[in-house]
Amino acid sequence: GFLAVVGEVGSGKTVIRRKVIEQLRKDGNVLVIFPQTIDKTRVNTASICDAIIMDLSDQKPRIKLEAKARQVSQLLLERAKQGFRSVLIVEESHDLAINTLKYIKRFHELEDGYKKLLSVILVGQTELKNTLDERIHIEMREVIRRIQAAEIRGLNGNIKAYLQLKFKRIGAGKLEDIFTDEAIKMLSQRLTTKDKNGRTISHAYPLTVHNYVARAMNAAYEMGETKVTDAVIAAI
Repeated sequence: GFLAVVGEVGSGKTVIRRKVIEQLRKDGNVLVIFPQTIDKTRVNTASICDAIIMDLSDQKPRIKLEAKARQVSQLLLERAKQGFRSVLIVEESHDLAINTLKYIKRFHELEDGYKKLLSVILVGQTELKNTLDERIHIEMREVIRRIQAAEIRGLNGNIKAYLQLKFKRIGAGKLEDIFTDEAIKMLSQRLTTKDKNGRTISHAYPLTVHNYVARAMNAAYEMGETKVTDAVIAAI
């Protein structure tokens, strides 16, 4: 398929990507292509070709783009006939140029009969959601109408269960020994807003929650409190 995973900073995109790659490699018949170019604004057709060639083989990428493209098609076809599936995962995809996203769609269209030779997963911040909005980028409609987008939501409603898991993992005892229920409710309210249509929006992403919890525990210590209370949350 052709998938986009969109999430705010600190929502867990990288953790999800690591888990997915680990699981795909355990499956044994999936070959993961992961471009290493740090500056994603510089990713282009040639660099994607290079990533596919280097991750699928020991071959040296050809110099001319036409030769690279033929090399890519041949390798993907060979791996498919050997029983492998190939997936291209691009992180920080919100930095990709519009033309690059269009070209990635052409890679996804490579086929052996009716069988796709390459799946694509784009992982990016919320700017990627705007890029995939046809009302903003009508010139992207050939990509937008073929891509499935999944957005990572906030933790509101699940903050307590999430923190219980985190405290358990580090052997810190029970959450209730450190945070009161009123403090959790206050934190949830602090990280919730309404949009112009009155819909609830959660900003309780893991990284944000971690930062608030650390500040709250430090503040409770400085205030001489034995637990983090709603008053402590209100004070930070």
